[in-house]
Amino acid sequence: MALKITKENYEEILGKGMPVVIDFWAEWCGPCRMIAPIVDELAEEYDGKVIIGKCDVDSNDDIVAQYGVRNIPTLVFIKDGKQVDKHVGAASKDALKAKIDALV
Repeated sequence: MALKITKENYEEILGKGMPVVIDFWAEWCGPCRMIAPIVDELAEEYDGKVIIGKCDVDSNDDIVAQYGVRNIPTLVFIKDGKQVDKHVGAASKDALKAKIDALV
């Protein structure tokens, strides 16, 4: 299950020194609900290697603004505290796995 990323735990998550994938989503977003199971599966598969979490755009304005998220779903890939990749829109599990594999 993907970790819930909020204003309260965001800095702590980035401070762990692991690659991070943030799925920016909203409850009302159809494509977000389509990829949610894929994101949860990837979170389990990469447990201990990559932190994969979900950030609700409706309640985390600061994080959304920091990454310039304008459309959802948007997945941001972070390594060493810096954004190294971004994917906007729905995607297949294989496409997301390739991006995550590039982080580790």
